[in-house]
Amino acid sequence: MANPPRPLVAGNWKMNGLSASVSELAKIASGAADIAPNVELMICPPTTLLHRFAEAARDTRIAVGAQDCHAQPSGAFTGDISAEMLADSGACAVIVGHSERRTLHGESDEDVKAKAMAAARAGLTAILCIGESREEREAGATLARIERQLEASLPDRFDARSLVVAYEPVWAIGTGLTPTPGDVAEVHTFIRRLLTGRAAGAGEGVRILYGGSVKPTNAPELMAVANVNGALVGGASLKAADFLPIAAACGLAR
Repeated sequence: MANPPRPLVAGNWKMNGLSASVSELAKIASGAADIAPNVELMICPPTTLLHRFAEAARDTRIAVGAQDCHAQPSGAFTGDISAEMLADSGACAVIVGHSERRTLHGESDEDVKAKAMAAARAGLTAILCIGESREEREAGATLARIERQLEASLPDRFDARSLVVAYEPVWAIGTGLTPTPGDVAEVHTFIRRLLTGRAAGAGEGVRILYGGSVKPTNAPELMAVANVNGALVGGASLKAADFLPIAAACGLAR
């Protein structure tokens, strides 16, 4: 790719963080001054901290995203939060289709597509997650699974502003296992081909993140892989001391 997209390193805090966590965000924001300026940094805290993080991150390099949304803009959906509410709280993006939502909450590809379209409706970037299970990888079905999941989850229309795709091999999340750089290159190149096939021009600019036990120790190797435009980081994003070296590795790889 002649002009690869601007890399993004996004931290998914999952169900972690209390009010005191604002101090860790401040450490991340402070350390971001040493990260290459072409790297975009984002933290996705739990919804309880979203507005507070957005306020604390104002005038820093840190963007703030959310972890999930409802497909509808409003209504009788107790406990749910719409994309419009997230935007109103200061989010610029929202993760949709994370493997934990698909597995633990039974979300289908159609559900994820509806959420991605809701994000676009609210002016948010959808970080759309896809990935295979260990059983599917061992059966040689990785690319078939990726194709089915992506094709069914993609919004009808997208561009580089409204969509980021995150490849997260489910078997690598929280296990310490990591695909080889060759495995990652194969999947990311395949995703790029699918995106450009669906939207010529727009598909070239969509960032494809790798997410699956990304740590400071393996980030340099992973971020150097072709068509890897950054990372979706889980547990290692909770501490500045872990998150910032991953972001630095992303900058050095570009």
